[in-house]
Amino acid sequence: MAVDTVIYHNPECGTSRNALAMIRNADIEPHVVEYLKTPPLRALLVQLIERAGMTPRELLREKGTPYVDRGLGDTSLPDDVLVDAMMAHPILINRPLVVSPLGVKLCRPSEAVLDLLPADQLGAFAKEDGEQVVDVSGQRVV
Repeated sequence: MAVDTVIYHNPECGTSRNALAMIRNADIEPHVVEYLKTPPLRALLVQLIERAGMTPRELLREKGTPYVDRGLGDTSLPDDVLVDAMMAHPILINRPLVVSPLGVKLCRPSEAVLDLLPADQLGAFAKEDGEQVVDVSGQRVV
């Protein structure tokens, strides 16, 4: 299906891989941006954060990043400093961030991507850990 969808993806991340697989399970081939190799420009990152209705702090990833070493837990730091840190260390950008005609969202948990897809799932889907997310009729499992 020709739907303009972008996923800011880290192939080493299970959540990101699951979100990508659900996009494809809706017969949508997204533009995959491996943001650790090709980070978004600063203006685009700021725009994505705003469109997602988030703050830069809400997009910051702590686990496996220089978050603590850079003192980013200091809640008095202004947004510009946090964005600068993400630009200097893209691993600080949480993932997967998905852009579709229905909006922009940090898809954690991965099944949050289903809210952004303008097409139904083609069939059953289970996450890598075996958790069933979509049933055989393509409906979200609640």
